[in-house]
Amino acid sequence: MAVSDWAVSVSDWRAALEGLKAQISSVFIRSEQRASARAFIYGLLSGAERKTGWMLAEEAGLERPYKIQSLLGRSRWSADALCQRVRDYALEALADPDGVLVVDETGFLKKGAHSVGVARQYSGTAGRIENSQIGVFASYASRWGMR
Repeated sequence: MAVSDWAVSVSDWRAALEGLKAQISSVFIRSEQRASARAFIYGLLSGAERKTGWMLAEEAGLERPYKIQSLLGRSRWSADALCQRVRDYALEALADPDGVLVVDETGFLKKGAHSVGVARQYSGTAGRIENSQIGVFASYASRWGMR
């Protein structure tokens, strides 16, 4: 892939994001859910340092986090259906017969207990049992590089 191909891909990211949102929108039955899902996606992609319900709502221009919290906690939609749609999109966009999925587990040392998933557990980062969160990350690698 030439550098010019990457430049076109990068400059057209908004159109690609709109395509993804169109592909997953039918998972969300109500128009309000679709609007909240769009706000959630943009919030995750934003430069906000913390991705809490309040922060994502602020990024979306909402006064309160209730719409984001409702989408994640009370709205009815199928996580399995959403996962399948995102998987289909990723396969279509990234498919390479020689591509591989790279999975990595990383520990984040924590002092308090207020973050989700914090517990005394083995962390490879520390090399021992510590108060930490464990994050699992997946990347796709192919002849075109990591994505």
